[in-house]
Amino acid sequence: MKILIADSMHPSLFTMFEEQGWAYSYHPEYKREDILNTLPAYDGLIIRSKTTVNREVLNAATNLKFIGRAGAGLDLIDLEAAAEFNIEVFHAGEGNRDAVAEHALGMLLALFNNILRADRQVRTAVWDREGNRGVELMNKTVGLIGYGNNGGATARRLSGFGCKVLAYDKYRDNYGDQFAQESSVEQIMQEADIVSLHIPLTNETKFLVDDDFVEGFKKPFYLMNLSRGETAHLSSVASGLQSGKIKGACLDVLENEKLAKLTGEQQVAFDYIKAQDNVVLTPHIGGWTHESYNRINEVLVRQIKSWISEGKFPTQAEQH
Repeated sequence: MKILIADSMHPSLFTMFEEQGWAYSYHPEYKREDILNTLPAYDGLIIRSKTTVNREVLNAATNLKFIGRAGAGLDLIDLEAAAEFNIEVFHAGEGNRDAVAEHALGMLLALFNNILRADRQVRTAVWDREGNRGVELMNKTVGLIGYGNNGGATARRLSGFGCKVLAYDKYRDNYGDQFAQESSVEQIMQEADIVSLHIPLTNETKFLVDDDFVEGFKKPFYLMNLSRGETAHLSSVASGLQSGKIKGACLDVLENEKLAKLTGEQQVAFDYIKAQDNVVLTPHIGGWTHESYNRINEVLVRQIKSWISEGKFPTQAEQH
């Protein structure tokens, strides 16, 4: 088996592949044209977030049997085309769930307790206790939209703060547990003090957070997004903050993360958002810990190994 690794990876992956006897080529410098030209020689492709695997790539990949995404999201892969070509797709959804959950709580605590603003003030010799009086998480109702790996790990941690956690997941049934109550979007809109997105980017979820979504809540709420930036319209977040319907926001992802290439509308919204003290921003690092970087590889290798051991590795004749 020959595997092309087309994105930058933690070096632990190479040791794991070698232990399994899997041959690999590591080319994080490859551009799209390089991948198209060389992929026919490989059985597997490993990517992170740089490489888009669409029908054009899959048509060229005449011997490809699997794709491994070193991360949680699958929006870069044409899953329908992969299924047509009998190409298995793996992703390490559980690999960074603890990192995302811890980051979510860190952002929320920083927001509720004015930690970032207070830190800046103290560094300039401003000692303002009353102006930085905080808000407690205890007894808050948190609505999680999406209750997979990241949503579940976040609920587990929120439960330790005495929160009531409501969870909605369109693609699951009977998923309520000791950490979260199975809910509907309507119930979340009626009761939530905090709303946190834990959903993949799909045609259904793109710009889920728009003006109508924000205005649909019964009371002002705090918004958290550690999923994909395009699930929340930047201008709607800015408008919600401006009106007070969004009391504060924790944003690890943005609609457009290429900050030097924002559209005019995005720039206006971002300029407003970044100037607000009730917003905590981080550069898509929610699942980006030293531990998760290695754990993602462990999850991927375990999945691929299990798939092969079950005899699901197809012969060339079974491929497209």
